[in-house]
Amino acid sequence: MMKVGDVMIKKVITVPYDATYSEAARILYKSGISGAPVIDSEKNLVGIISEKDLFKVLFPFYDSFYKHPENYTDFENRENKVDEIKDKKISNFISVKVISVKVDDPIMKAGGLMLAHSYHRLPVIEQGKLKGIVTREEVFEAVLKKHLKLRRFF
Repeated sequence: MMKVGDVMIKKVITVPYDATYSEAARILYKSGISGAPVIDSEKNLVGIISEKDLFKVLFPFYDSFYKHPENYTDFENRENKVDEIKDKKISNFISVKVISVKVDDPIMKAGGLMLAHSYHRLPVIEQGKLKGIVTREEVFEAVLKKHLKLRRFF
């Protein structure tokens, strides 16, 4: 049975907890990833930030929309919202409810958790410390290679 430690990415790109919207977006964009663990100054995992989290901030919360719907039908204004929030700290909108896995967990457990919660990645934690990250792509590819003998050719 394959374990998370067999497929996890060990060199993890992280985003500092005190980063701004702009800084977090740059880290994700330049790294070519859609999300990353957020760590504090002690390197403890405090949340996850994803493109989805960054994108959701550009749209209103339900209360705001229902009180002033006219403010949200101007799509140019919605697009320009980035200028308003680019210097806001990501601590305002990261996902703090983090589901994680351990190095010795089966990869199918990680895959099942990602599917059940619509997550694309899970941090790998051992003794409270971030050891890696596992994504749906790694799980899916490992299963295909092992059971279907598929290989990517680049």
